[in-house]
Amino acid sequence: MQRMNPAEVVPQAYKAVMGMESYVQTNVDHTVLELVKLRASILNGCAFCVDMHSRDALASGESSRRLFAVAAWREAPFFDERERAALALTDAVTRLGEHGVPDEVWDTAAKVWSEKELADLVVAIATINVWNRIAVTMRLEPPAQV
Repeated sequence: MQRMNPAEVVPQAYKAVMGMESYVQTNVDHTVLELVKLRASILNGCAFCVDMHSRDALASGESSRRLFAVAAWREAPFFDERERAALALTDAVTRLGEHGVPDEVWDTAAKVWSEKELADLVVAIATINVWNRIAVTMRLEPPAQV
C-alpha cells in the first residue's frame, strides 16, 4: 500500500525533481534515456518505474526484445557502443560503492560521449535514482490496468 503521495505532501521538492526530469528530457537522447531509466529502475527494484519506463519506451517505438535484454545488457548483442557505455555508467552510478565510478567505466563513456553529453547522462542517471528512491520508499505501485 502506498505510504504517501510526495507530490501532495512536499510539492516544492517534487517540483524540483521534475525540473531535473524536464532538463534531461530535453538534453539526453530519448532512446538512451529510456534505457538508462529502465536499467536503474531494475537495479533499484522499482516496479513503478520499471512499468512506466517500459511502457514509455514501447510507446516511443523501442522493441520489446531490447527492453527485456536491458536486464542482461552485457550479454545481449542489441546495444550499440554508446548505449553500452551509458548502461555501464548507469550500473556504476546506481551501485555507487566505496570507490565510486571505476576509471574504466568513465573512460569508456568519455570516448563515445562528448563532455556535455556525459555530464547530461550523469544528471539523467542521478535523476532516475532520485525517482526510484522516492517511489520505492513511498511504495508507489504501477497501475493495475493501463
